[in-house]
Amino acid sequence: MTKSRFKLSTMIIFYVLLVVLLSLLITDLLITENTSDDIRDQLEEKALIVSRSVAESQIVQESLQNQANDETIQDYAMSIQEATDVLFVVVMDMEGIRKSHPNPERIGKSFVGGDEERVLNGEEYISISEGTLGHSVRAFTPIYGTDGEQVGAVSIGISLDAVEASLQRSHRNILIGSLIGALVGVIGAFLLARYIKKSLFGLEPVAIARIHEERNRMLHSVREGIIAVDTDAKITLVNKSAREIFQKAGIHVEDPMGLHISNYLPHSMLERVLETGEAELDEEQVINGSSIIVNRVPLIVNDEVVGAISTFRDKTEVNQLAEQLTGVRLYAESLRAQSHEFKNKLHVLLGMVEMESFKDVKSYIKQLVDHQVHEADAITNKIKDPVLAGFMIGKLSFAREQNIDMSVSCETVIPAPGHEAVTHELVTIIGNLLDNAIESLAGSEEKRISLFMSYVDELLTIEVSDTGTGIKDGDQEEIFHRGVSTKGEDRGYGLHLVKASVDALEGSLELESILHEGTKFTVIIPYEAEVNEE
Repeated sequence: MTKSRFKLSTMIIFYVLLVVLLSLLITDLLITENTSDDIRDQLEEKALIVSRSVAESQIVQESLQNQANDETIQDYAMSIQEATDVLFVVVMDMEGIRKSHPNPERIGKSFVGGDEERVLNGEEYISISEGTLGHSVRAFTPIYGTDGEQVGAVSIGISLDAVEASLQRSHRNILIGSLIGALVGVIGAFLLARYIKKSLFGLEPVAIARIHEERNRMLHSVREGIIAVDTDAKITLVNKSAREIFQKAGIHVEDPMGLHISNYLPHSMLERVLETGEAELDEEQVINGSSIIVNRVPLIVNDEVVGAISTFRDKTEVNQLAEQLTGVRLYAESLRAQSHEFKNKLHVLLGMVEMESFKDVKSYIKQLVDHQVHEADAITNKIKDPVLAGFMIGKLSFAREQNIDMSVSCETVIPAPGHEAVTHELVTIIGNLLDNAIESLAGSEEKRISLFMSYVDELLTIEVSDTGTGIKDGDQEEIFHRGVSTKGEDRGYGLHLVKASVDALEGSLELESILHEGTKFTVIIPYEAEVNEE
């Protein structure tokens, strides 16, 4: 992106000044034309009024009719000229001979201009011509005697220099106004530029455009889906990942920008976040059968909610990642437990060797080998899912490390599930139930856990019972809620995850517990076995 050579303030001042000057220039042209026309009309009307007044004067009429002394007409004409401030008042007879003139020497001579012929024929009119006194507007009016016969004519002249003087005054006023307007425009543009730049955190347009482009590229490059709305719940952003997730869910809208969120994504809950201003984290939502993990957060600026944003990811991807992490963790736990257990057995063997009880050493080693092989074979023969089988073996080793008598029994063979996601849910269910049982045995004298599994008529039954402290009747309905626990703060997530996984598999969960005697969880879920193609 090329960097602009001009700052925002400079560009605003330039364009505001340009607009002001263009506006004033157009105004000047329009005013000049209108003013010139108005002044000329006014002067023509004035000249015509004066000429009619002179033509109707009894003194003028009788003097021309009786061919009296020209001085009478001259005196009257000069008085009218001074009173009306016109350029000249010229009275002429029917021969075009002047009877009055501002210059007395021209009295008795023919009228100059060549535009007097029509008035001597009885026509009243206005013309523009150049005479002995310069360029002027002339009004011609015929003069009639008492008997109704034309006896002469009068010409009233007004210099066009007055028009030019008026236009110059108008130009001067417009110029002064233009300068004042330009100055005000520059000051206003400067203040506007400062205000805009302050609103934009001091950034220039090029920097804003770059940040906007970087932000768009960043939002479209992340794996998580992102959708944002404004205060009216209208969509302002949908990134590439979000559109892909929605397309998988059967939502096909070419351009969702500007749509109301309820028209594009029903039950998004973003409208509720706009109303409450409270975030909703790690919620599971189902869209047309596709399960996603959603976070909804209000956008707050200056303590005011200006919008909301939702981030989400396909739960299948989350499950796959969780399976990988769970597998690594279980493998590590299994190795640690077996290492600790093997270390204890090495101590036993070391003691026997030091006591030179070699016969007992041989018998003990045979017993260990048979026990490990029997335990592993018993699980792998009954549980065909290698991930779930390995998980069970790891939990058995961990239980022995905690001095807990744990048994795993399968009434039937448990086939591998038809979908990998079911394995993750089963690990979540069994793992959290066993962890909860192990923790409940911390204060018990008899430490025993029993895990029973059965697969009949495409239903998988899982029972986990322990001899722990049990759960109070008043707490049994609440312990499946997020954050609710009888073991202290920052707990209460395990059984909530169990309930969520059971619901995701459309199964049922039952709890039986007697205080200080033990607890039993029973889970029944629909279970579709893997189909082996031979």
